[in-house]
Amino acid sequence: MHTLEKKSTKRAWSGAIAQPAAEFPPTELSIISGNIPEGLRGTLYRNGPARLERGDIHVGHWFDGDGAILAVNFNDSGATGVYRYVQTAGYQEEAAADKLLYGNYGMTAPGPIWNQWRRPVKNAANTSVLALPDKLLALWEGDNPYALDLQTLETRGLDNLGALDKGLPYSAHPKIDYQTREIFNFGVSPGPSAKLNVYKSNFTGKIVQKAEFKLEGFPAIHDFVLAGQYLVFFAPAVRVNVWPILFGASSYSDSLQWHPEVGTQILVIDRENLSLVSRGQTEPWFQWHFANGYVDASGTVIVDIARYRDFQTNQYLKEVATGETHTPAKSTLTRVHLHPDTGKVTVIQELIDRHCEFPSVPQQNVGQASRYTYMSSFRQESDIAQEILNTIARFDSQTETFTEADLGENRYCSEPIHVQDAQNQEQSWVITIVYDGNSDSSEVWVFDSDRLDETPVCKLGLPSVIPHSFHGTWKPN
Repeated sequence: MHTLEKKSTKRAWSGAIAQPAAEFPPTELSIISGNIPEGLRGTLYRNGPARLERGDIHVGHWFDGDGAILAVNFNDSGATGVYRYVQTAGYQEEAAADKLLYGNYGMTAPGPIWNQWRRPVKNAANTSVLALPDKLLALWEGDNPYALDLQTLETRGLDNLGALDKGLPYSAHPKIDYQTREIFNFGVSPGPSAKLNVYKSNFTGKIVQKAEFKLEGFPAIHDFVLAGQYLVFFAPAVRVNVWPILFGASSYSDSLQWHPEVGTQILVIDRENLSLVSRGQTEPWFQWHFANGYVDASGTVIVDIARYRDFQTNQYLKEVATGETHTPAKSTLTRVHLHPDTGKVTVIQELIDRHCEFPSVPQQNVGQASRYTYMSSFRQESDIAQEILNTIARFDSQTETFTEADLGENRYCSEPIHVQDAQNQEQSWVITIVYDGNSDSSEVWVFDSDRLDETPVCKLGLPSVIPHSFHGTWKPN
């Protein structure tokens, strides 16, 4: 009697994470089509979880994978790529043991219960990057960042930016005001009585000012926004049940609970002296990411977010690590109007009914009004419960138009990075890393920002598959 093999329902995107990523040294990238624009000069950095297993053990959540950095430098002679894992202490220890030893966002430490206290959490350094004048920071929101060499990506070690206590979180979403050259960031100190730590740095990354604020419960805060003279935090209606984590009985992810009754808590902070301006509360939602914020002519703070109606997104992202998803989680680009002096929300407006994630604006517009918002999305025909992000798009708030790129079947993009042309201020580009599930390969695609729906101006081949990543940045030459 023949047994019937179960047919795999995995989609093409799963190929990118089917095995740990392979590093490659500085390598000249081949041009597949088009030409590198003359005004595109600088380095794209991207970070994401590149190893989701070790010693036949899989991680518990996509957020648990070891971080690896891709750098693509565009110069007068072409483009060069390099890809390296961040050599965190936990990564090196697990590599030597050839097995997972630590707990993380979606898993407790493997083995006996006492491992939960000996090795509670590993700094995965896998979420984002901050390019400073003399170093690159690999960011992960549960600890100090790791510093790397800007060119070679060699890991230098943990960096406290001159003021962070050991283990104090420095989030993966700093905001840079490119006019004042100030950098703002935060970290949430865990515990039954959690604290929001807010940091102001100069352009070298050195922290020059700190403040802390008590939070109601232990909310899950992943991002915030710079809006004119304010820093605005939306604490979603998700609370951490901290005791099972402290006793090693549950992972952080499994201890997150949706509590719509508490609503969305709002903190408005003055960027100059880091003092609290107001606290407010509004209806419940969840957001991982903010697109941008600004203050309009009436003094109202305008904040754009990728808004989910609930917290199903966490389950979906957990499933990504298995290579097969089935939980729908849709977010839309949503605009929130609030009075900074009171924290009162007056308007919540959905800007477009298309999925939106990883939203951003051109670097020079951070904290100011921006006509264009760039984002990752799904193609119209996609089953969002089973696919991952497979198009990039631009929303024009002036004309209310949504322009998307057509990557073709079984191709999956990273977060779009907007780049200003170095020679022509009227010209800009959008760069994304594309995993092609048809050929099991990765490429760099460069689009004209005003022609996202046309053929890329350039495609470059990468030496090995780059797993789906989270966040990146651009550093001009």
